[in-house]
Formats: sequence, C-alpha cells, structure tokens
Amino acid sequence: MDLQTFWFVLIAVLWAGYLILEGFDFGVGTLLHVVGRTESERGQAIRSIGPVWDGNEVWLLVAGGATFAAFPEWYATMFSGFYLALTLILVALIVRVMALEYRNKRDDPVWRRRWDAAIVASSATPALLWGVAFANIVGGSPLAQDGSFAGNFLDLLRPYTILGGATTLLLFALHGAHFLALRTEGAVRERAHAAATRLWLPTVVVVAAFAVWTLADAEVVRPLAVAATAVAAVALVAVIAMHRAGREGAAFGLTTVAIAGAVVLLFATLYPNVMVSTGPGPDLSIAAAASTHRTLEVMMVVAVLMTPIVLVYQAWTYWVFRARISADGPGDVKTPLDLLDRREPGTS
Repeated sequence: MDLQTFWFVLIAVLWAGYLILEGFDFGVGTLLHVVGRTESERGQAIRSIGPVWDGNEVWLLVAGGATFAAFPEWYATMFSGFYLALTLILVALIVRVMALEYRNKRDDPVWRRRWDAAIVASSATPALLWGVAFANIVGGSPLAQDGSFAGNFLDLLRPYTILGGATTLLLFALHGAHFLALRTEGAVRERAHAAATRLWLPTVVVVAAFAVWTLADAEVVRPLAVAATAVAAVALVAVIAMHRAGREGAAFGLTTVAIAGAVVLLFATLYPNVMVSTGPGPDLSIAAAASTHRTLEVMMVVAVLMTPIVLVYQAWTYWVFRARISADGPGDVKTPLDLLDRREPGTS
C-alpha cells in the first residue's frame, strides 16, 4: 500500500471512529425528550454521555486535521464548497457544548427546559447534515476545472443527499437508543427500549435504500463496498433479535458494526477519488489532492506512535464509566482520577 492510499484508509478509520462514538451522543441528544419525560429523567440521559461526549468530539478534530495535512486539496474543495453546511454543523456543535455545560448552572426548570431543547436541536442538526455532506462527496458535487466548488448551497440538496441525511439521522438515533438501554436504569431505560423498537424498521428501510442507490450510481462496484453493505445489512437485521432477547450490549455492538459498514461503503465507492464531480471539471483524485511524499511519511510515523495510545486511553475511560446511570446519580466514580484516590473506609 502506498502512502497516499494508507492515509485515505486512515482518514476513513478516523471518520468511522468519530461517527460511531459521536453517533450515539447525537442519538441520545435527539431522543432526549422521547426517553426523558421529566427534568430528572432528561438529566439521567445526559449523564450517560457526560464523561465521554467531549472526548468523542476529539475524533472530529483529528479527522479534519488529518484531511488537511494529508490531502489539502480535498480539504480546500470540501470546506469551500460545503461552507454553509459545515458552518451550520459547527454552530450546532458549539450550541451543544454550551447546552451540556450550562444546563445545570442554575436550579431553574425553565432554564433547563430551554437548554434541553437546545441539546435536541444541536444533536439532530449535525446528525442530519453529516449524512448530507458525505452523500455529496460520494454522489458528486459540481467542481470547476481547477478543482474548486462551482455550485451553491442548494446544489447540495438533492434526493440522494437528503436520503443520506435521513440515513445518518435514523442510524444515530437507533445507535443512541441502544446506548441508553445499555447505560441507564428505570423509566429511561424502558423508553429507550421502546424507542429502539420503533426506530428499527424505518432505519433498516432508509439505510437499505441509501446503500442500494449508492451502489447503483457507482462507476465501479467494488467487492469491498458490496461486502460492507452485506455486513451492515446482517448487523441491522440481527439488532432486532438481540434487542428482543434483552442483550443490550450485543445490540449496541451491532449498530456500531452497521455504522462502520456504512463508512466503508462510502469510502470504498469513493476510491480512488476524494471528490466526485458532476461537472464541469474532472473528479478530484487521491493523487491530485495529496501532500508531498515526505509530509505523508512524517505523519505516518506520528500516527503509528500516537494512535495506539489514544485508543488505549479512550478504551480505559469507557471501562471506568461502564456502570449504569440511575435516576439518583452517576455513581461513586466521577472521573478516571478518582480511581487513584479511592481508599478503604477508616483509612487516612
């Protein structure tokens, strides 16, 4: 594998990590009023992602930074062409941070209801727009001869891209419902189960339609794309069986596999391009968009050294915060550092 292909694959992995981890965060936020009928129940749902949501967002920074460093032409075309859509995503992410942090700053029911509404809106918006953005990358956008974007915001909204947005929104909502069922207790857990049941069929239908449309429009249907679609389909079908059997961890793992399969489908269909053009210019290929060989070489060394450390740390964080969240509180362990300071009763 040459360095350009290596970085294309690594960026696909980074985006898969981001969409899987942030996906259940978006799902929890989108379903906040569905699973939480009271202020206390909504607080319980929010506490389920409290220790991890900001760490999950780091994957977006890494994916964006890697794209900028490894494929600057891709970054320039994508961010100039999708400027308004990406600005809306950025604003939504900023509002979401504010809502999660400010919600409990005042003991005022009206204050909290307003921030809860902001959490729902700022979770559903990027969940929808990320699907629209990736559908435009794979399905094609108007590019000029120099590789720059030659359209406007309305050019990004077509039946295929809107279907892509519905795919990520529903898939993340299902993912979040299974996460809540796995991580909470009481009424919130029961409503998360019910939400997962209602979401399953429309999610399967929309994801299947998007996958078939993607493969049908592909210039070359690659075996990897077909295999990824098959894996995602099997995972989504198996989700309902695990859900009905009460195997919440398995159901959440299967929605994780389905999201990963969708990402592989998109990137396998996109290869060897990074942007597909609907005219008047040509497609933007990996070779045309890539940085110099030396840049990719230095970045590869850093990635090989640092990525395992990040994965181990994040896995440890999830292990620390694996206990279910009750209506009363998050439990004894509040942060990973508290583990270092836990003493037996009666000791000094």
